[in-house]
Amino acid sequence: MPSYLDHNATTPVDPRVVDAMLPYLTGPYGNPSSLHRYGRLARDAVERARAQVAALIGAQPGEIVWTSGGTEANNLALKGLCQGQPTGRVLYGATEHPAVMEAAESLRTQGWDVEPVRMDSQGLVDAPAFRAQLAAGPVRVVSLMAANNETGVVQDIAPWASLTHASGGWLHVDATQAAGKIELDFGQLQADLMTVSSHKLYGPKGIGALALRAEVDLQAQLHGGAQEKGLRGGTENLPAIVGFGAAAELALAELAQRAEHCLALRERLDAGLRAMPDVQLFADGAPRLPNTSQFMLAGWDGEALLMHLDRQGYAVSSGSACASGSGEPSHVLLAMGIEPLTAKGAIRVSLGKDSRESEVDGFLVALSSLQRR
Repeated sequence: MPSYLDHNATTPVDPRVVDAMLPYLTGPYGNPSSLHRYGRLARDAVERARAQVAALIGAQPGEIVWTSGGTEANNLALKGLCQGQPTGRVLYGATEHPAVMEAAESLRTQGWDVEPVRMDSQGLVDAPAFRAQLAAGPVRVVSLMAANNETGVVQDIAPWASLTHASGGWLHVDATQAAGKIELDFGQLQADLMTVSSHKLYGPKGIGALALRAEVDLQAQLHGGAQEKGLRGGTENLPAIVGFGAAAELALAELAQRAEHCLALRERLDAGLRAMPDVQLFADGAPRLPNTSQFMLAGWDGEALLMHLDRQGYAVSSGSACASGSGEPSHVLLAMGIEPLTAKGAIRVSLGKDSRESEVDGFLVALSSLQRR
């Protein structure tokens, strides 16, 4: 049976989530903005899901704005904070997902000064460099991800939030990979905006959310109706929202169990990788998500290795799914100072709640057979 080891790209929808969604595909079909009973039933479901997603990340239900996914939420956060404001400075982590990087870089055309935040060799924020950037003048927004989608590196967000606020800026946190894998508390992290996405935690694709504090001055990027407090016009995707809420509730209830399971498998995987002389494990000294390992096998291009492993029944990734097929080395690893040739050989394994020891062991056997081939 093929083994799916690419859960950071997307996860299978949990059958319990499907069960929660099904009634809203054939049953309560009212528009959540309608005032009649059909609309009220739909609105109740939307608000119940809003509370479920808020609980997962330690936010208040009123702080949650629905979006079509993580990409839209990131764009709403960065562009919405800058639109209509006097141009200034925008900072983003050099290892961010393309949905943050490209959204930030697009602001250059509007006259904004956009700068990446340097990372150290483990993929963590380079503290002296970041402090120097903030000391160079006020910023409008800083965007730092809670956990990296390629390496799994987990950032300590709260200290950077304090420094960002002292510099007069808002802090946006892309928690797309972190939500459902590690504990998150929107308040304790001191973030002003936070992105989450359903399909990374066993919910449906096409639905995400942006959490933001009431005092954040944000401009809508999609205009239409008055939905989502005027920040995101358009009739709500009721079945997907219900699915996201169910997935969030399950993720919160099973967080410790899932993390313990994935960490045991990841440690088993890492031990096997470290025992192979031709393997380099990236960010090995940094705190990482319990399910994620990124490495390279000497003598192999990452995408070629991926295809060989796929033929042996193991689905892995050569980096971010959004950048696959580009043929370029991982920008994440380049930002960590990894040589381009080494970075181009990167492979990511991301485990899931239903992954098994036998899959990890079989993967290590398959990888070992390709050493110095």
